[in-house]
Amino acid sequence: MKEKWAVAHIYASNNNTVITITDPTGSETLSKSSGGMVEKASRKQGSPHAAARAAQEAAQEVSKKGIRGVDVKLRAPGGHKSKIPGPGAQAAIRAFARSKLRIGKIEDVTPIPHDGTKKKGGRRGRRP
Repeated sequence: MKEKWAVAHIYASNNNTVITITDPTGSETLSKSSGGMVEKASRKQGSPHAAARAAQEAAQEVSKKGIRGVDVKLRAPGGHKSKIPGPGAQAAIRAFARSKLRIGKIEDVTPIPHDGTKKKGGRRGRRP
């Protein structure tokens, strides 16, 4: 019997980490979790600990549905915002590995602008 695989979409900003696990086509959501769902304090939503707990919950939910492995699509805010994933990205991938899910490929799908909109803050940037 062929083992079932899914796609884990991880959106990691500095303020939160959102994890959505879908089927390989991306049309059906199997599980979703975020740092805000597992932490009470809003300042801790983007932390690696919150991301790991959110990934662990999502992994438990999909393993009950028979999923054995995931391909990871990692996304930072992108656009004219940060192109570097937040602190919860690596912790979430580690949590998938710890919860007995096989990890296939890890892909960065951060949107990169091709001369898009202007960054906020004005000509001289944000001043204190």
